[in-house]
Order: sequence, then structure tokens, then C-alpha cells
Amino acid sequence: MPQNKYIELHRKRYGYSLNYHEEKRKKGQEAHECSKKAKKLTGLKAKLYHKQHHAEKIQTKKTIKMYEKRSTKQKTDGKNPQGAMPASKELSSMIKRKRKEKAGKWEVPLPKVCAQGETEVLKVIRTGKRQKKAWKRMVTKTHFVGDGFTQKPPKDERFINLSWFIPPLCLPPLPSSLSSPNDLPTSYVP
Repeated sequence: MPQNKYIELHRKRYGYSLNYHEEKRKKGQEAHECSKKAKKLTGLKAKLYHKQHHAEKIQTKKTIKMYEKRSTKQKTDGKNPQGAMPASKELSSMIKRKRKEKAGKWEVPLPKVCAQGETEVLKVIRTGKRQKKAWKRMVTKTHFVGDGFTQKPPKDERFINLSWFIPPLCLPPLPSSLSSPNDLPTSYVP
């Protein structure tokens, strides 16, 4: 594997090939190179490259807009003639205000529900002889279950309900009255 600057040395001795600059002009268009690079890169380098490219695009768009604005300046007195539509900035702010009013009209005064992360709610349980398998999860927070909910044995279930082990964790069912077919008194089950 050569480790010297052999290409530069060769060019110094013998010069460039005759059509080198022409080919470079044709081939070396920046857009083509950028797209090739974007397709080839993977992983962290790709992320960084895309972030930089995105920032450049935004910057160019901003400069273009700035020049367009500069070239199309119009004289405004600040007041609109009667019956005319307001300026674009005023119009957009007016529309936004109306939207907010509409949203506020139909809002329900409910307290904000905080979403909890998977790591908070579920605890990973390791199984197997060497504790290698980690596909089982145990629910550690209080939660609701449906009316006809019956749980499989914890061995087969992916999500283990802690109510098997600690009854108060699963929200209690509604209180009900039980009556037996024989004429015994009706019992109240809380």
C-alpha cells in the first residue's frame, strides 16, 4: 500500500492528462457530489452530514427570501382604505387569534394527565436457568382492567399483572350484591 503523495509526485513530473480539467468541470458539479455523498454515508457521519446540509439549505432560503423582500418593497401608510383587506401580517395574526378563541370555547376543564414512560410502568423480569431471557414485563403501577378480564398464569403471560401478588395494585371492581339460588340472605361484596 503506497503511503507517499504519489499522485501529486506523478503530476509534478508528467503533468495532468489532456482532458483532465474538462472532465473535472463536467463531473465535479457540487450537487452530484453532494447527493453521492449523502447516499453513501451511514451512521453518525450521515446524521452530521444531513444536519449540516439542512442548515445550509435553510440559510440559502433565508437569503433568497431577504433579497426578494428587498426587491419588492412597497409604500404603506399603515392604514387600510375602507373595505380593503388588511396586510398579510395583520391578517395572519387575526386568523391565529380567532383560532385560539375557537379552541378556548370548546376546551374541557380536565386536569392534565401526565404520560408515564415504559420504564416507570413496566419492570423487566429475567427468566430462565441463567436469567438470560428478558421478554417478560411486570406492571408496577395502579391500572384499570376491563370488566371481563381474566388473566392467564404468569408463566405464559408477557405482561404480568401485579394484582396476582399484591391485590391493591389493580383497581378494585365495583361493589356488588350476591344472592344464592337457595333462600339465603343476599350478601354484599365490597
